[in-house]
Amino acid sequence: MHIGLIGGIGPGATDFYYRRLISTFARKNATLELTIVHADTPTLLSNLARNDATAQTAIYTRLTNRLVSAGAECVGVTSIAVVDMIAEVSSAIETRGLKRIGIIGTRTVMETRFYGRIASAEVVPPNEPDLADVHQAYVSMAASGFVTEDQRSIFNTVSHRLLENQGAEAIMLGGTDLALAFNEQTAGFPIVDCAAIHADAIARLAIA
Repeated sequence: MHIGLIGGIGPGATDFYYRRLISTFARKNATLELTIVHADTPTLLSNLARNDATAQTAIYTRLTNRLVSAGAECVGVTSIAVVDMIAEVSSAIETRGLKRIGIIGTRTVMETRFYGRIASAEVVPPNEPDLADVHQAYVSMAASGFVTEDQRSIFNTVSHRLLENQGAEAIMLGGTDLALAFNEQTAGFPIVDCAAIHADAIARLAIA
């Protein structure tokens, strides 16, 4: 199956999905057919801040039509600002038996507790001013496509506070660009890697 990805939001997340799909298809000895189009991070963040779903949906629709014209048979968006990955993440959380999860990401994702769609576990956001610090660090990282040591330190510090002070059993990486700062091997604490879960689900669909 020819995969279409709407990337660019941000570039670090796009690179993560691209590399993960390549490695997954290689392990399965399958041929990867992939087309990527670019969506703009500042525009997405602006639409999120204004809660303007209509404007962002119009952008995704235009880009999806472009991918279909290029031959794509399924389309994924490399962002947690869309809902299609949430069912996969929720299923993974339930499978792991997690009941209380800390979350880091954009303000919207943290304040809505991953859009309120996780039924099997309580999702716990950071307290202020940690929430504001994580949001600012995240949007700066997403726009630039790389993580600074100061940004990584904020994510680590707040994650440990969620684990040690707020009873979280794991930290949900509630933004696909957090792949720049963490992975399952180097995080040093349990994580729910939403980007990895989503990318693997796309690969399963395409290979099947």
